[in-house]
Amino acid sequence: MRKSMEVKAVFFDIDGTLVNDSRTVLKSTEKAIQSLKEQGILVGLATGRGPFFVKPFMEQLDLDFAVTYNGQYIFSRDRVISASPIDKQSLRDLIAYAKKHRKEISLGTAEAMLGSKIMSFGMSPFSQWTSRFIPKRMARTVSHGFNKVISKALPQHEKDLLQLIQEPIYQALILASPEESRKIEADFPDLKFTRSSPYAVDIINKNTSKLEGIRRVGKEYGFDIHQVMAFGDSDNDLEMLSGVGLSIAMGNGTSSVKEVAKHTTSSNSQDGIHRALEHFGILAREKVFTSSDHHFNKVKEFHSVMDESTQEEPIAWSPQDARYRAGFKLEELVEFLRAASNSEEDFDSSVAYLHKALDKAADKVRSKSQAEVSLVGQVDALIDTLYFTYGSFVLMGVDPEQLFDIVHRANMGKIFPDGKAHFDPVTHKILKPDDWEEKYAPEGAIKEELERQIQAYQRTLEQKEENKE
Repeated sequence: MRKSMEVKAVFFDIDGTLVNDSRTVLKSTEKAIQSLKEQGILVGLATGRGPFFVKPFMEQLDLDFAVTYNGQYIFSRDRVISASPIDKQSLRDLIAYAKKHRKEISLGTAEAMLGSKIMSFGMSPFSQWTSRFIPKRMARTVSHGFNKVISKALPQHEKDLLQLIQEPIYQALILASPEESRKIEADFPDLKFTRSSPYAVDIINKNTSKLEGIRRVGKEYGFDIHQVMAFGDSDNDLEMLSGVGLSIAMGNGTSSVKEVAKHTTSSNSQDGIHRALEHFGILAREKVFTSSDHHFNKVKEFHSVMDESTQEEPIAWSPQDARYRAGFKLEELVEFLRAASNSEEDFDSSVAYLHKALDKAADKVRSKSQAEVSLVGQVDALIDTLYFTYGSFVLMGVDPEQLFDIVHRANMGKIFPDGKAHFDPVTHKILKPDDWEEKYAPEGAIKEELERQIQAYQRTLEQKEENKE
C-alpha cells in the first residue's frame, strides 16, 4: 500500500512494541529503524518508562528523541526538551494515601525509579517474563497479595519517601488493580492516571500525555501531529494512537488499542513493526514478501516451486488468465456437488442448477457494473470465495487447519523427478507424476483426520453427559 500521508516522525512504545517478549529488539525492527533514518524520517520513543531505562535504546538504535514518563520528561540525544515534575503537595498526598491504605508506591526521578521494593522487582527482566503467564483477570488478587506480603516483609517508610521528593519526581506508580486505581483516581482529581500494566497505575500531571509530549517534540523539530506515525500496545497508548496521523496497534495489543488504531499489525515477536512500515509503503517491500497468513505462505511455496517465481507486486489477472483460474475453481465446485449427490440423477440436477446459477449470476453482475479489468474487483470477489469456503467448513463443523496441510503436501508431491512441474498444454493444469497416487493422494489422510475430528466431538458429548450425572 502506498503512503497516504507524509510521515516525518515515527514513535514507538517500548514494552510490548519495540521489544519482543524476551525484551530484545528484533533484527527486523533494527533494520526498519535504520531505513527510516536513511530516508530522513525522525525516530523516537513514547513510553511510560523513565529516561534512565530509555537511554540504552537511544544509543543502540541511534534514536533522535524520547518522550518518557508518559510525556513528563522529554529529551533528545544532546539535551532535555521538557521536564514537568509533579508538584510536592500532590506527592505528599499520594505518599500519605499509600501509607493509609498500605499500598506500595514508587517515585520516578530522571535517574531511577525509587521506593517500592516489589515494584523494583516487578520491573526486572525475570518478573516481566513471568508476568506474561499470569492471567490479567487475576490482577487484583496478585497486586493485593504482593502488597500484603511485601508490606510486612519490607515495609515502606513515609520518612524515606518524603526524602525522595526533595528532588524532582516525574511519575508515581502505585501497585493497584484497575478497580483499585479507579478509587485512587477519584481522590486525586488534579492528577492523571494511566496504566500499561494490570498490576500498577502510572500517575502524572493532569495535562500531560504521550500525545502532548509528541506535540512538544514536533514544535521543536518542525513536524505536525498529523505527520506522525505511532506504534503501541497498551491502554496508556490510547490517547497517542487516537491523535496521531497514522496509528498502529501491535497484534499483541489490548482490544481497546486495536479499536482506536488505524491499522493492526502482527505481534511484537512476529516482525510487527517492519510489516506495518512495509504495509504503508514507508519501507520498500522485500523482494519476496511473507504474509501473516500461513496458508497463503504454503500456497506461495507451491507456486515458487511450480512456477519458479512468484508475483510480489499486486496486479490484476488478464481476461484469459482469469478464465483459467475460474475454470480450476469451477471444476472443484463440480467435484463438491458430486460428493453431495446420492445418485447420478442428483448429480445431473445439481449441475443443471449450477448452469442456471451461473447464468443468473452473470445477469446480476452485468447489471451492476461496466466490464473492466479491476484489481479491486478481482480481489473482492476472491476474498468472498474464501469467506464462503470457510463458511462452508463452519456449517459442516469441520476444522480445515490440518486438512489444508494434507492437501498442501499432496500438491507439493506433484514435482517430477527432474525437479520441475509439468503442465497440460491445453488446460494448463499441473500434471501428476506416475507414483503420485501411491505416495501423495490425500483422500486417505483426509478421511483419517475427519474421523479424528468426529471422535473428538463424540468424546466431548460423552464428557458432558458424565458431568450431568
